[in-house]
Amino acid sequence: MISLALLSPNTRGVLCLVVAIACLTVSDAIIKWLSPELALHQITLLRSCVALLLVMLIAPLEGGWHTLKTRRPGMHFIRGLLLVLANMFFFTALAALPLAETVTLFYTAPLFICLLSWPLLGERVGASRWVAIALGMTGVVIMMRPGAELFRYSSLLPVLAALSYAAMTMLTRKLGLRETAGALTFYIQLAFIAVSAVAGLLIGDGQFDVYANPSLQFLLREWRWPDATQMQLIAACGIIVAFGGYLISQAYRIGEAPAVAPFEYASLPFALLVGYYLWADWPEPRAFLGTGLIIGSGLVVVYLDNRAWRKSLRRAQIDF
Repeated sequence: MISLALLSPNTRGVLCLVVAIACLTVSDAIIKWLSPELALHQITLLRSCVALLLVMLIAPLEGGWHTLKTRRPGMHFIRGLLLVLANMFFFTALAALPLAETVTLFYTAPLFICLLSWPLLGERVGASRWVAIALGMTGVVIMMRPGAELFRYSSLLPVLAALSYAAMTMLTRKLGLRETAGALTFYIQLAFIAVSAVAGLLIGDGQFDVYANPSLQFLLREWRWPDATQMQLIAACGIIVAFGGYLISQAYRIGEAPAVAPFEYASLPFALLVGYYLWADWPEPRAFLGTGLIIGSGLVVVYLDNRAWRKSLRRAQIDF
């Protein structure tokens, strides 16, 4: 078995991200399953309460309660709002679009991340990485199956989610230099709880639920007390989100954004399988070509990154 200590920071970040993506795909499927019956902000509030409790239980294992303290509450607040926006756009799209299609459109996010990482973080995006990202985005275009039906109102929501998520990732990278993954996850869940509670007070009575659009219905629906099965699903979702959120924070805390970001695409094959199993959503054959390009481009990025990292490590050992 290969020790994680022998892997480059970027590779460890990628491993964290892939496991997180698998978890969050299951969470997305649960929320899509609940979307015809419950309101989005109600699900988010209950889910985040469970997730926050789990994060607080994990905190002692990461060094104690003091690891949750921060001197940058403003940046945490902005980061939390960005992720709340990303989730709102993504999940309202999920209520109207197939899971795999929503995820595909969302994965313009790594492109935004790469575009923002140089001016905001000063991280170098080499030519080889740009070629790999271009191949990955070609795969996204193939999976999008461009056509008149795709470019409806709901299809714009995942792209807005992607932009919000990319901006949030930049703040994760900045905060992660001094904050623990537990702290990053803790304040995210606080932001979800605060925004969801305010939304419940303002629109939780369902007075604005007058539209036929499923995305707007999911956003504006009246709060209803969940039954036992729904509560179990929400609790499971909270546990999954806490674990996945911790790993995502860890991924971008220890890895460079351009190297880690391409593996956001790992959720595409997960979404295809889950969407088919639960809703019999199965894309056209050319979508598999797109998936192959996306996964292959990510693997190329990590291979190039690890080769460069091993060379720099050998040079450092020789100099020493």
